[in-house]
Amino acid sequence: MADMRPLREDLQATLDARDELGPDYDRVLADSFVERLEETIAARVRAELDAAPGRPARTKQGGGEIIKVALGSIGLGIPLTAIAVSNAGALGLVITWLAIAVVNVAAAAAIILRR
Repeated sequence: MADMRPLREDLQATLDARDELGPDYDRVLADSFVERLEETIAARVRAELDAAPGRPARTKQGGGEIIKVALGSIGLGIPLTAIAVSNAGALGLVITWLAIAVVNVAAAAAIILRR
């Protein structure tokens, strides 16, 4: 698996910034970290798909399945976010959306590999 140090360093920097700025900036810091995390995951998935030997060119088939998973994740993510933030603050928010991102990437990879 790719080196996880940059992500860990980003998370540590986000947590350090929260300590310095206080809880008023939780949402902004969490959104920023989640955005960087999503970009990293998307880049890794693209690299894996592009590196797969003998894979045919990607098509638009299966897009409906991926959209269903994404919309379902967002629908479940809203109440999960509220629960996580009320119980664990910004860390709960980050963990919740990290888990949602991982589920979406795994589902998308399964759909694409199944073709």
